[in-house]
Amino acid sequence: MSTLIFEGNTDLGRVKPMHAVNNGPVYKFTADQRISNLQAFVDAGIPYARNHDAAFCATYGGEHTVDVHNIFRNFDADENDPASYDFDLTDEYIKVCEYAGVKTFYRLGSKIEHPPKKYGTLPPPDFQKWARICEHIVAHYTEGWDNGFKYDIEYWEIWNEPDMCADDADIVDKKTWGGTKAQFFDLFDIAAKRLKARFPHLKIGGPAVCRSTKPWCRDFLAYCRDHGTPLDFFSWHVYTSTPEKVLADTRLARDILDEFGFTKTESILNEWNYVKSWVGDDWVYSLKTEKGLKGSSFISAVMASEQYAPLDLLMYYDARPCGMNGMFATDFVCDKLKGYYPFLYFGDLYRLGTAVRVSTDDEALYAVGAKSEDKAALMFTYYRDADEAEDKTVRIDVKDLGITGPVKATFRVVDADSDAAVVKEEILSGGNFRLYFKMKLFTTAEVVFERYEE
Repeated sequence: MSTLIFEGNTDLGRVKPMHAVNNGPVYKFTADQRISNLQAFVDAGIPYARNHDAAFCATYGGEHTVDVHNIFRNFDADENDPASYDFDLTDEYIKVCEYAGVKTFYRLGSKIEHPPKKYGTLPPPDFQKWARICEHIVAHYTEGWDNGFKYDIEYWEIWNEPDMCADDADIVDKKTWGGTKAQFFDLFDIAAKRLKARFPHLKIGGPAVCRSTKPWCRDFLAYCRDHGTPLDFFSWHVYTSTPEKVLADTRLARDILDEFGFTKTESILNEWNYVKSWVGDDWVYSLKTEKGLKGSSFISAVMASEQYAPLDLLMYYDARPCGMNGMFATDFVCDKLKGYYPFLYFGDLYRLGTAVRVSTDDEALYAVGAKSEDKAALMFTYYRDADEAEDKTVRIDVKDLGITGPVKATFRVVDADSDAAVVKEEILSGGNFRLYFKMKLFTTAEVVFERYEE
């Protein structure tokens, strides 16, 4: 038997936005042929959507969307002339996110480019001009420039995965940055300084590195420190098959930021998912896992672990209709997959507001809890990087819940047979009590505690 302890009298600060994603809802403001998952975003209270790789999705606007070279299509044009910009479809995409209550996390740069010919990932011909173009994009969405908007878009990220390849790699393999490391450092410094000087109230950062533990990142942080480069947040990625690896990289990212003096810089993990390997049968297995119950449990386990880790924001890749979307069916996005429900559960915790201490004596059990003045909730999952394991009985010890009078505990589960179905309700008395729950491998459960009124 495994033991899980929920300490209701603890206060570990706010529940952090661990249920953010890459890319927003699919929705059309016109009713014809509308297949949408917008309400699912609303129900889960998804807090942020990073718009990296949005240009792969025709529904978002495809190659006319988000990326700097898609908005400013002729680099020789006058960057001060509104006619040089094509904002229309990016406007529509961000408007859909706003309609769902999801804040945009804007990635300045380009989507990843797998084909042999590169377009947006090549170094801009003029770094200073590229920075001025980005300045106008920010102004369009936050200050209303060029018939724009005054959205509360606080995060502006410069580039994506510039550390993927060595300087001398073949250009065909350079899917994210076609130049050298030194060139990128120069571009980032120029753009970050210009944007921070122009918009001091916004958060300017990046660069969305493949791994925070690579020597490349130490060189980048040393450069930023030595050149006084603004770095409000440091973004990084990890794809793995165990929550422990995600947690280890999270701690290392925070350590390296502190080591180089960036103690106030936010650490943001804005791409993660289950990946056993990127090649061969393991890649196919990874994609299938992401779409199934094991992927759902992995999501729950990572969210639960990272809430208590030195991380400020966690963003799943990807909510865009694609092979790595474990939340929604690719063709019929209105159909929720198993991986959606951890976001729904964590949204409940996020709305409660205050994180509480939850501990367990079982390394395969991952749990997170939260409370408000009159309600509390717990999410836990049974995860191993295996395909089968024995069933598990969990004893839940609730201590000092803090809700006066009788309490109703409602269990909802995601397993092979249920999608957030209520499977058990108990009426309890007193602030301390014990519950038992039997679960199979990859089950995720939510328990909501609230005052019971007959």
